[in-house]
Amino acid sequence: MMKDYRVLLYYKYVAIENAEAFRDAHLKFCKELGLKGRILVSEEGINGTVSGTVDQTQKYMDTMHADERFADMMFKIDEADEHAFKKMHVRYRPEIVSLKLGEEDINPNEVTGKYLNPKEFREALLDEDTIVLDARNDYEYDLGHFRGAVRPDIRNFRELPEWIRENKEKFMDKKIVTYCTGGIRCEKFSGWLLKEGFEEVAQLRGGIHTYGNDPEVQGELWDGKMYVFDERISVPINRKEHVVVGRDWFDDQPCERYVNCGNPACNRQFLCSEDNEHRYLRGCSHECRISPENRYVKEHNLSQAEVAERLAVIGESLPETV
Repeated sequence: MMKDYRVLLYYKYVAIENAEAFRDAHLKFCKELGLKGRILVSEEGINGTVSGTVDQTQKYMDTMHADERFADMMFKIDEADEHAFKKMHVRYRPEIVSLKLGEEDINPNEVTGKYLNPKEFREALLDEDTIVLDARNDYEYDLGHFRGAVRPDIRNFRELPEWIRENKEKFMDKKIVTYCTGGIRCEKFSGWLLKEGFEEVAQLRGGIHTYGNDPEVQGELWDGKMYVFDERISVPINRKEHVVVGRDWFDDQPCERYVNCGNPACNRQFLCSEDNEHRYLRGCSHECRISPENRYVKEHNLSQAEVAERLAVIGESLPETV
């Protein structure tokens, strides 16, 4: 039975003149429709995720497709029980995906890796001579990834080029395929790999989302869940089996529940069971647990004596000056 709401994921690398004026008009349009979400607008294109009712999202897609700049824009659609966002934001950025290459910036309409459909990508996953590179952040990989994929040690996408350069000798003479959530990061990253001298570079067209919804592949060879940047946090991909790969930050037990560190100065996302969230005061480290600004402590109105008692259980203590 069809659900009442939908979540749209989309992007398009296309020239947008007066991008800041476009942003203002687009925000007004989205609010009039009743959509909620986050959209980035730049001279190089648009990148967005929005949620709304079936009627609202359909009107949005129809209107965008009526604009010749976005006539062929692919929308990835998920059904939902409610909005996946709390507010509607449309923001201007120098780039719609932050690789920050400066003068070395890539225009995916000029150079990008070969596109693979889900079936072709599955074949690449099974090819022992192919390196599969995850183009996402480490916390996205830790929640779910393709079987055998390489995990770059990065917290942000913009760190990926430097990580590749540091590990170039491992990959230079290999066939490389890369993937990301919806495809936008791979458009630039695969083009950058080609400019760096890698000869055989391909990418999963439409990203993980398209792979999971393909009726033939059905997400096969994906383990865990896919991280998404909205209120849902994660969505299933493999329609044939579910293998949990996430591990609790504290005890390394299977876990697919993300929290943000209670210390706002840290705010690290980490996998954590509900029991361990309470046990460790939602702090990823001792320093974060004893931070005067710890949000968990404030939310639960814990006294210093109660905090000290919790810390004692895990073999820690408050500093004498606190």
